[in-house]
Amino acid sequence: MNGEESSAERAWAEMLAFITGQDRLRALRLELDLGVGKSELLIKLAQAPMTLREVAQAVEVDPSAATVAIDRLERRGLVERRAHPGDKRSKLVHLTEAGLRAAETAQRILTDPPPALAALNADDTAALARIFTALNADRLRGARTATPVDPET
Repeated sequence: MNGEESSAERAWAEMLAFITGQDRLRALRLELDLGVGKSELLIKLAQAPMTLREVAQAVEVDPSAATVAIDRLERRGLVERRAHPGDKRSKLVHLTEAGLRAAETAQRILTDPPPALAALNADDTAALARIFTALNADRLRGARTATPVDPET
């Protein structure tokens, strides 16, 4: 390549620079004083209460780590433990009203597109969506090379 950067290398570098420039962790810390793991846990709990065992499985940690995380969230008033209606030996972890608001904020921070992306015109965002759909399909198939995408289609 005679020292010239390929278009794929340039695209990759630009994509990485854009994505890493979107500091979602910082936004979570500033708005919620939470990290990604606890934010994602709140989002999961917003779908349905869970036992501590289910929490551990959902966030892929051992049960003692799940207990520590829930203890911290409980001290902050974001979750509460309640008796399990079907099993008197266990408790269900529920979000409090504050926890539900925090989960909604975390969901927004983690999923809303950055302003620069949202500001692109419809044709450009449609082209990006097609490109990333093709790249993700390749990844999911385990392909070694990306399927060429015609930006004109």
